[in-house]
Amino acid sequence: MEYVDSLTGFRLDGRRPNDMRQIRGEIGVVAKADGSALFEMGNTKVIAAVYGPREVQNKGQQINNQALVRCEYSMANFSTGDRTRRPKGDRRSTEISLVIRQTMEACILVHLMPRSQIDIFVQVLQADGGTRSACINAATLALADAGIPMRDLVTSCSAGYLSSTPLLDLNYVEDSAGGPDVTVGILAKTDKVTLLQMDSKLPIDIFENVMQLAIEGCKAIAQYIREVLLENTKLLESRKGL
Repeated sequence: MEYVDSLTGFRLDGRRPNDMRQIRGEIGVVAKADGSALFEMGNTKVIAAVYGPREVQNKGQQINNQALVRCEYSMANFSTGDRTRRPKGDRRSTEISLVIRQTMEACILVHLMPRSQIDIFVQVLQADGGTRSACINAATLALADAGIPMRDLVTSCSAGYLSSTPLLDLNYVEDSAGGPDVTVGILAKTDKVTLLQMDSKLPIDIFENVMQLAIEGCKAIAQYIREVLLENTKLLESRKGL
């Protein structure tokens, strides 16, 4: 299958190689959570909820000089066309939970909240490629909504290499093609990379191009998230009559 039309330069879904899918974010979607968010990247939809900082439930896990960050990732059974029930805590879910936790720990100022616990729950409602990145972006929005102190926003995006062309923000069809796929997470202000995963080998020059494309996607998402948070702040101020 040809994933980039050789005549028009368009991808299967009508995007150009360096076009991202439409993104949308909304905060405050779970009433009982301290912070929550819905984040969409094309047809991929993810919801995140944050609880804390609060007292550590298992005292054996308490850390005296910083907060304990926990993360649980899951996929709704209706999120894909595959209707097989996934066991809770399967290997893939455990691995992605760890990736999200480590990525978020890089931006949370954990030393300001010693002997406390922050729980991040992320669930994929609809999967169409890029779920890992969407989860991290949703978690960032939810942490900001919860008022958790962070050194910077951490955002994530993926890029791949198909039909000899670097492609930004792969959808499911492109992601399933088996080509090289790079997922990047960065702290937006400093450009510090907090996540880098690649599931195939690439020549170094092509890898640099694909990674740079993913970083540009991260920066665009960070700008959008700032706009969502600013809009929400203005809305809260108007409600308070400020």
